[in-house]
Amino acid sequence: MNTWPPARARFVTGTDTEVGKTRISAGLLHWCAQQGWHSAGLKPVAAGTSLINGQRVNEDVRALREAGSLPLSDAEVGPYQFDAACAPHIAAALEGRAIEREVIVRAARDLAARADALIVEGVGGFCVPLGPDWDTADLAQELGLPVLLVVGLRLGCINHALLTAEAVRARGLRLIGWIGNVVDATMPWIDENIACLRTRLAQQHGAPCLGVVPRLPDPTPREVVAHLDVAALRAVFAKP
Repeated sequence: MNTWPPARARFVTGTDTEVGKTRISAGLLHWCAQQGWHSAGLKPVAAGTSLINGQRVNEDVRALREAGSLPLSDAEVGPYQFDAACAPHIAAALEGRAIEREVIVRAARDLAARADALIVEGVGGFCVPLGPDWDTADLAQELGLPVLLVVGLRLGCINHALLTAEAVRARGLRLIGWIGNVVDATMPWIDENIACLRTRLAQQHGAPCLGVVPRLPDPTPREVVAHLDVAALRAVFAKP
C-alpha cells in the first residue's frame, strides 16, 4: 500500500490565472529530475486546447509532460482537458461533462506510485469552481499536499498573495514557500513589493521565498531553475 501523502509531492497554486504556474511547475519538475528523481507533473483540470497535427493539445499539459522525467501520455498528465479556454466548470458544462474528484485523486495516486517527485498544478487561483459544490481549494484539501504559491508580480500582488495564503491556511494546509514570477516587467516599485512579500509571507505563514523569475525571452524549465534558490528548494522538498 502506498503511503499518502508522498514525501516529495507538492501542490502548486497561484495568486490568479496567467501568473506563470505552469512555467514554474515545469521548472520544478526539471529541477527534481536534476536531483536524480523520477519526476511527474499532474494538471488535473486544464481548459483551452489548440489543434496541433490533427490532435487537440493543451499547452500546459504538454509543458508538464515534457518537463517531467517519466514517460507519460497527455491523458495521464491531464485527466480533464476541455477545449474552451474559460473557467473549468463552464468548460465542462459546454461539453456535457462533470469533473469528478475521485478521478483526480486516483490519477494523483497512480502517478505518485510511479514517481519520486510529483508536482500537482492547480487551475487558475486557489478557489476556482470545479462543479456546483466544490472547487480547487477542496481539491487541494482532498490531496492534503504541502502548497507552493506562485505570485504573479504585478500591481495588487501583495493583497492577492496574502489572501491566498490565508485561504490555504483556512483549509488546514501548509504553505511551504512561494516563488515570484514577473508578469508586468514595468511594474513600479517591484523590489519594494518583493521585499514586503518576503517579510509578510515569512512572518505570518512561515513561507520562504524560493526565487524570483524575471520576464524571460525563452522561459524554458532550465532557464526558470536558474532563478530559483536551490538551497531553499532542497529544504522544502526534504520536508514530508
